[in-house]
Amino acid sequence: MAHIVSGDSGVHDVVEALRRGDVVGFPTETVYGLAADIRNEAALQRIFSVKGRPTSHPLIVHIADFDQLHDLAVGVSPACLALLEICWPGPLTVVVSAAPHVSRVCTGGRDSVAVRLPAHPLAQMVIRELGAPVAAPSANRFGHVSPTSALHVANDLGDDITLVLDGGPCAVGVESSIVDFSVTPPEILRPGSITAEEIRAILSHHGTDLSTSSHGPSRAPGMMDRHYAPRARLVLHEAGDPLPVDGAPILRFDTNLVDAARHLYERLRELDARNIPLAHVVLPTPSGLGFALRDRLSKAAAGL
Repeated sequence: MAHIVSGDSGVHDVVEALRRGDVVGFPTETVYGLAADIRNEAALQRIFSVKGRPTSHPLIVHIADFDQLHDLAVGVSPACLALLEICWPGPLTVVVSAAPHVSRVCTGGRDSVAVRLPAHPLAQMVIRELGAPVAAPSANRFGHVSPTSALHVANDLGDDITLVLDGGPCAVGVESSIVDFSVTPPEILRPGSITAEEIRAILSHHGTDLSTSSHGPSRAPGMMDRHYAPRARLVLHEAGDPLPVDGAPILRFDTNLVDAARHLYERLRELDARNIPLAHVVLPTPSGLGFALRDRLSKAAAGL
C-alpha cells in the first residue's frame, strides 16, 4: 500500500517523487488529487492508467500563482481574471484556451486547459518546490467515490502509487466548481461550493452572462452520467417525501449543507465499508451549495 507522509519532509519526498516521474497522492481543500508533473507526459499517462480513466477526459492543472496561469493559457478574458481575483486561491477551476506548449495528454486532446489555484497550503508548497504545475484529478479509481483523506487514497490505489501526502481531512469535501471560458457565454460544467449565483454576480459586473446548461462531449471531470459512485445502491428522495420503512439506512443531506458536503464522500464510503447494499438519500433543495450535492448524489445513484 502507498506510504503516507506528512509535514515538510513529506512535501520534500513528494516533490522528489514527482521529479522522478512518479504519480502521488496530493491534498487539496476539495478532495485529494493524483498528481503528476505537467512537463512529464509519461507521468501524465500514468495518471490515466492508475485511475482507469479514458484518455479523452481532461485533467485539471493545479498552479501556485497567477504567473503559472499565464504560462499555461492564452487570451484569458478580463471577466475571467476578475472572477479569479476574487475566488483564487480556492475551489474554482476555469477552462481557458491552452498555450501551444501545454501537453495535449493533459487536455484530453483539446486546445483548452482546466486550471485551478488550490487553497490548501501543502498543495501550494508542493507546486512551488517542484517549480511547475501539477495535473491532479481525484485520487481514486475512475467513476468511484472521491477521496477526502490520505487513508482513502492509500486504500483505493494500493501499490499503484508509492506516496500520499497527508494534509488532513478535506475542508470543502466536494470537487471544485468548473466554469468554461473557452465558450461564449461561459458555462458552468460542474457545480461546487462556489455557487452559480456567486459566479454570476461577479461576472455581471463585467457585462458577462453565465450559462448553466452544459452540453456536448465531456470537457471537464465529473460530466459523465454516473460518477462518484459507491457499490451501494442509492435511492434518492426529496426533503419532505415519505421515506420507506424497509430497514435500509437513511442518509440526510438536506440540513447544514457545508457539513453535508464536507462529509459526503466519507458517508458514501462507509456504506461500502459496512457492505450495505441499499441506502435512502434525502436530497437538499436545489439552491446554492445544494446544487453541488444534488449533482454528486444524482450521479452516484445513476445507472443502478
